[in-house]
Amino acid sequence: MDRLHVLVCVTGQKTCEHLILEGAKRAKEVDAALSVIHVAKSGSGVLGNPKEGEALDYLYQIASAYGAEMTVIHSEDIVGTLSQYAKKAGADHIVLGVSRHGKWDVAHLLEAALPGATVQVVYTQE
Repeated sequence: MDRLHVLVCVTGQKTCEHLILEGAKRAKEVDAALSVIHVAKSGSGVLGNPKEGEALDYLYQIASAYGAEMTVIHSEDIVGTLSQYAKKAGADHIVLGVSRHGKWDVAHLLEAALPGATVQVVYTQE
């Protein structure tokens, strides 16, 4: 049997650190591999947004501290890209975040695209 895999989905915000911590906790509990992904809309390069670049660098450092690789992909199809990456990585557990004030149905779309995978939504304090 292949090793379990936890995939953490982050945005370009430093506050996503808590998602990586949650993913690392889950990976440790089940002795799983851990990876982190950020999917940015095509054409929205971080070079034009120093805060996002700084945040992604910070998140990369956090991911590295937990032994995780972090991948950044540019795509117009966020959910499709996340699900393709999760399938390729063999992710069994996906961690993503949502603001308590926001509505985000990416979790439901990922659940539909990845039957058998657990999708864990972690709420932020915003």
